[in-house]
Amino acid sequence: MPEVALFVTCLVDQFAPEAGIGAVRLLEAAGCRVVFPPGQTCCGQPAVNTGEPEAAAVLARRFVEVFEPYPAVVSPSGSCVAMVHHWYPQLLDGAWRDRARAVAERTHELSGYLDGIPGRPPVGARVPDTVTFHDACHGLRVLGAKEEPRRLLAEAGAELVEMAEPEICCGFGGTFAAKHPEMSVPMADDKLAQAAATGARWLVACDSGCLLHLAGRRRRTGTGPEPVHLAELLARGL
Repeated sequence: MPEVALFVTCLVDQFAPEAGIGAVRLLEAAGCRVVFPPGQTCCGQPAVNTGEPEAAAVLARRFVEVFEPYPAVVSPSGSCVAMVHHWYPQLLDGAWRDRARAVAERTHELSGYLDGIPGRPPVGARVPDTVTFHDACHGLRVLGAKEEPRRLLAEAGAELVEMAEPEICCGFGGTFAAKHPEMSVPMADDKLAQAAATGARWLVACDSGCLLHLAGRRRRTGTGPEPVHLAELLARGL
């Protein structure tokens, strides 16, 4: 039974606990033993976004210290995993950089980890609904995660109806949504309109930041299917 350390992320911890619970249930259904290192903190991405690399480096070193003992680290956030893979080697130097690279090699976004387990039996989730999928920027462009979540949805029996431009940004962009609402709001509304045009029951993504942004605009406009994290949706079907 492989051991997996769950990196739950700030947004999941504070705003979307169902995604974290769903991640645990899916990993356990896939035969993993899940542990939760209690010393974990933020990955440092907000600090990088706001021009504070020194603060981000402190958090990067903390992440390395906490997760270094584990053979695999899994997170229900492509954005945070992208931070570990892309930014840590740039923020740290010397021995810390080498340690960060080693930990990054063992750090995975949830759908990529589940899809990549050799010989894994189906987790047993059933989703008898139509869904459309939003490709979150960091998961897609930094990690290359595209087909993995779609294969998990197909395995669960979901009918995937692609929107016109699934790879276009929803407008969240971390602090971008707070700093530039005049741009982020129309981007979210366009994404919701595209999702509505598919007729899908659910708008699925693998990043809670995107989902919070889209859900907020959906509450205000009444447009589009309900946003839901892949982990939460699949776990409901177990």
